[in-house]
Order: sequence, then structure tokens, then C-alpha cells
Amino acid sequence: MSRQQNDVDILFDVKNSYYIGNFQQCINEAQKIKPPTPELQLERDVFLYRSYIAQKKYRVVLDEINASSPSELQPLKMLADYFANKGRRDSIVTALDGQVNNSSSLQNHMFVIAAAMIYCHEKSYEAALRVLHSDDHLENLAMNLQIYLRMDRVDLARKELKAMQEKDEDNTLSQLAQAWLNISMGGDKLQDAYYIFQELIDKYGSSAVLLNGQAVTCIGQGKWDEAEGSLQEAMDKDANCPDVLINTMVLTQLGNSSKPIEVANRYQSQLKDSHADHIFITDYAKKESEFDALARRFSVAV
Repeated sequence: MSRQQNDVDILFDVKNSYYIGNFQQCINEAQKIKPPTPELQLERDVFLYRSYIAQKKYRVVLDEINASSPSELQPLKMLADYFANKGRRDSIVTALDGQVNNSSSLQNHMFVIAAAMIYCHEKSYEAALRVLHSDDHLENLAMNLQIYLRMDRVDLARKELKAMQEKDEDNTLSQLAQAWLNISMGGDKLQDAYYIFQELIDKYGSSAVLLNGQAVTCIGQGKWDEAEGSLQEAMDKDANCPDVLINTMVLTQLGNSSKPIEVANRYQSQLKDSHADHIFITDYAKKESEFDALARRFSVAV
């Protein structure tokens, strides 16, 4: 076999489909491929199970990963358990805190990623950053960048992007990270982000994640019709994607395309049904509760 053949990543389509949010395609590709080595088989299974988790098909992961499964897969069982069982989340996080203090656990890349995802869901961003800094894997850097953007630290996110580009500027994760950063910076950078998403769509096909990203850039530029077109196409790809639902709900109240409040409420109801613990819904419920409390205080005062 030639060196060029040896350098071909046979799991490229599997990994790339996961990163751009084409989870079913990732599953389909993973089930077709027969990797030649146990290491590649394990890497394939990691992305297969991660895609099932992204689709909220937790039972598949919980049923198939058992005590005899490789250590690299065990964190995915923990992640599926966390999302599937709300009543167990506190105990899972407590156990996770103990594992994070074990240096051997941090040598397991999938443990680091799963732990960071759980901490982010708990809004424990500092804990997520601590565990992610255990190595400089490209995916760790991408998650660092996302967290810094959530914390409104664009300056630190920019440093993470530079580190990613130094490692692999052409990688899909690096391209996505550039687009995320551009969106946060706004202004002329929004159009640059749009082009990045379009280039990824041209190369790898559209997905709800990429189309939603385009819609966000259009909303930021006041291009309501273009945003609506991207969101409608994204809805066709994944009618239950929370980010698509949120941005569609927002768009119904913007620009000249403003629609009756019932339309926005419909998307919000769908979001509550399918993603009750999404940060948008939990924050919205908190603000509703605070508003009701204030309303009661002032009504009594009057």
C-alpha cells in the first residue's frame, strides 16, 4: 500500500458528518464502514454513539455499552445516562467531579469531551474549561472557543481559534470555529461567516446546523427573507433542532415578515415539548417567574 493510501482517513466522512450536524448520515456511514484495525473500529463506534446521543436516542447507547466495553466508550454511557435521566443528574455530576480529580481519567479523550459537555449543560463553564485544558486536541480547542463565546470573552476565543488554525487550518472544526467567532464579532464578519457555511454546504452537503448558521448571519444583517429560506430548509432537515426552532421563533417577530404572536408561541411550545431543559427554555421560565413575582408585588402595592 502506498504512503498516500496510508494517509487517507477512512473515517473522514463519519467524523465530518458528525461535526456539521448530519447525525443520521454519520450513523449510516459508520454502519457501512469496516475499519481494518481495532483502533479505527473503536473510533468509528465513538462517533456512532455520539450521533445517537445527539439524536436523543439514549436507549441505544445505554443498552449497547456495558461494563465490558472499551474504556473509551464508557464516558458515552455516562453522557447518555445524564441526558436520559434527569433525576440522576446530581449524582452523576458528583461522581464526575471525583473522576475529574483522577489524572488517569483525563488521559481518556472521550471522558474529557463528555465531562465538558455535562459541565456546560450545568452552566459550570469554569469546570468545563479546566477539564478541557488537559490536552490540546482540536475538538478540545473548539469547545474552549464555544465556551468563551458563551462567556462573552471574544478575546480568548480568538486565541483558541489561532491555536486551532496552527494545528489544522483546513479542518471542518477550524472552519466552523472561524464562523462562530465571526458571528460573535458581527458587522462585516457576518458575511464572512455566511460564506464559510456556504463553502461547507457546497463541499459536504447541507445540514440543519450549517443552514441555521447561515440564517443567523442573515438575521444579523437584516436579510429576513434569506434567513427565512435557510430556516425553512433547516426545518426540512431536522424539524426538531432546538437552535432552528429558536431562530425561527425570533424571525417571526422581526422585519417586514412579522407574523401573529401565535406562530412564535407554536415554536416555543414545540421547544418546550422536545427540549424542556434547553438553556433558552430554562432561562425563559426563570424570567417569567421573576416577572410574575414583580407583578404580584406591584399589584399589592397599588
